[in-house]
Order: sequence, then structure tokens, then C-alpha cells
Amino acid sequence: MSAVNDTKYNSAVFLLTGIPGREDVHPWISVPFCLMYFISIVGNSVILFIIKTDPSLHEPMYIFLSMLATTDLGISIVTIPTTLGIFWFNSREISLDACLAQLFFIHSLQCIESSMLLLMAFDRFVAIRDPLRYVSILTLPRIAKMGLVFVLRGVAIIIPLPLLLKRFRYCRANVLSHSYCVHQDVMKMACSDISINSIYGLFTTLLTVGLDSLVIVFSYVMILKTVLSVASTAECLRALNTCVSHLCAVLLFYTPMIGLSVIHRFGKGSSPLLQILLGYIYLLVPPLMNPIVYSVKSKHLRARIIRLFVK
Repeated sequence: MSAVNDTKYNSAVFLLTGIPGREDVHPWISVPFCLMYFISIVGNSVILFIIKTDPSLHEPMYIFLSMLATTDLGISIVTIPTTLGIFWFNSREISLDACLAQLFFIHSLQCIESSMLLLMAFDRFVAIRDPLRYVSILTLPRIAKMGLVFVLRGVAIIIPLPLLLKRFRYCRANVLSHSYCVHQDVMKMACSDISINSIYGLFTTLLTVGLDSLVIVFSYVMILKTVLSVASTAECLRALNTCVSHLCAVLLFYTPMIGLSVIHRFGKGSSPLLQILLGYIYLLVPPLMNPIVYSVKSKHLRARIIRLFVK
């Protein structure tokens, strides 16, 4: 009996979902998806190239931006194969091991991106609160150490999720809700007791995204307190203007993530289409919009990009 169960476990296959009821127009739907992936990859790659090759951009703010761009690039690359495979070839099947690998990279990169947004909030706080010591506080070795710590945190917290899922038996109709694998979705397909996974999944969310978002909010409270103490209205607005890009990135990242997490855990009667659309927004929009927002708002970065393409 144990051998039979192991065979069933090892041969578990999941079916990914594109847009239900629109299978006949999947090739046409793939066009905007291809465009979004192309813009995401090219945009983030250009930002990385310009920051790396231009010594005048080797400042803390742009180094943190390059970390964010690297994370966004990774998220786009991880989700491209299964998403376009469904729209182009109707290739819905994914093995358990491949699904768990994709799940690990998606969630760990999301945790790392949350950490990068936290570091960028700290960067803005230091730049506004203590501008004279800004460069001396955020030195390159210190930035590298903070980045490494948060990367290790994301990997260490997420790695138990696929290991816990791998222990389960999957004997139901394993049709997932998205065109990629996420923990909440795969967990529901198990025939075993998933209480440990559910508790640990909630713990990881609170420890990473929840904690990071609270610290970001606290950082902006302190930034507002500092800015409002400035006598000049023009200086106040100038200081707040440096935070607009980061605030946009925070809203683009956390809003769909929180919405999708709430639907997965509590929205049993919610529309499947809403869940699918939120899932695409959750992974596609931040990597797409972050390079655009920062390129538009950062005068120095925009000038370098224009110079690159004019040459």
C-alpha cells in the first residue's frame, strides 16, 4: 500500500488555468501578456545596465533601485514559461517538482521584493531626516550586507513551504486557479491535513510582508513628522516629491498581494475571474510599472536612458 501511495504521490500532476471560458482567444490574449513581459524584462534590464555603467548613479537610492529591478526581472522570468505555455500551446500540465520549484522562486522573490521596498523606505527616511550624513550612513558595504541579510531571510523563510507540500498526497482533480503555482493554491489540492501549512503560510506572510509593511508605514510617519517641521513649503514639497516613486512601488506591490491573499483564505464565494485577474496583477504589474515610474520621476535616470537610446 505504501508503494502505491508513493507512486501516486510521485506522479502527481497539476493543471494550470489561463482564463476559463476564453480558451478560443488565448492566442490573442497572449499578445498583451507578451508585450507586458517584454517591457518588464527590457525596462528592468536597461535600468540595471545604466546604473552599473554610470558611476554618477552609484548612490544608495539607485543601488536599492537596481536590487528592486533584479527582483522584478527574476519574477518575470520565473512566470513566463507556464503563462505563455498556456496561451500559446494550451500546455496546462505541470509536474509536482516543477510546480514546487516555481512556487519557491515566486514566493522567495516576493519576500525579497518586500524587503527591497523596506530598504528603499529606510533610504528615503535617512535622506530626509539626516541628509548631511546620508552617504556616510548608507555606505556600499553596509548596503551589500543589508541586501544579503534580506535575501537570506526570504530564502530561509520560504524554503520550508515546498518541503512541507512535498510530503502530501494529491488525489483530487488538481486544477489550480492560476497559470503559475503559489502556496495557497497548491495547498488546497492536498488530501492530507494541511493545518501546519496553513499556520506556517500565515506566519511567513506576517513575518515578511506584514512586518515590512508596518515598518514602511512607520518610516513614512517619521518622514512626515520631519517634513512638517520644515518651515518652507517649497522645501517640504520638494522632500515629499522624492518619495512619490517609492510610494507608487509600494502600492503596486502590496495592494494586489493583500487582495489575493484575502481571497485565497476567506473568499470561497468570490468570482474565479476576479481571483485570476488579481493573480495576474499581483505578478505582472509591479515588474512592468516600477521601471516606468522610476524612469519618469527620476530626472537623472531619465536623462541617462534618453542618452542611451539617442546614441
